Amino acid sequence: MLIRNSDTRDFKRIIPRLNEWWGGREVAHLLPRFLFEHFQDTSFIVEEDDHIVGFLIGFRSQTREDEAYIHLIGVHPDFRKLGLGRKLYHTFFAKVQEMNINKVYAITSPINEHSILFHRQMGFLIIPGDEEVNGVSVQTNYDGQGNDRVLFVKDLSKR
Repeated sequence: MLIRNSDTRDFKRIIPRLNEWWGGREVAHLLPRFLFEHFQDTSFIVEEDDHIVGFLIGFRSQTREDEAYIHLIGVHPDFRKLGLGRKLYHTFFAKVQEMNINKVYAITSPINEHSILFHRQMGFLIIPGDEEVNGVSVQTNYDGQGNDRVLFVKDLSKR
């Protein structure tokens, strides 16, 4: 498998299949084309036999230059449990450390138990919120009314 930087052409290859990767859940709206155009240096694609089997979209904060954010990661269902998510995260971590960035942020929905577990296993800490859901601290209405989120941070200088 090959891990490479993303490219604008990858958008048209990923979008038609994205909702399938999430079991039919509508998530394609979370991955607009501009992310593939403007964040290629910090976004990555995993290919096998010329097929995209995973991706990570991340970027450096324009507001806080010493911070980065992982926006979305996806792995084709047939390629899960192979460590691709971990490899993508470690590729991102290495890239942002080259840029002297040591804090990485991510968010997920409180119902996404798999994502919460994955981030904890990757060494992310949950940023305290204003409510607790199923034992997890949550920021209520973070992305608008009724769109609660779990916020994570990882300090790469403490590896």
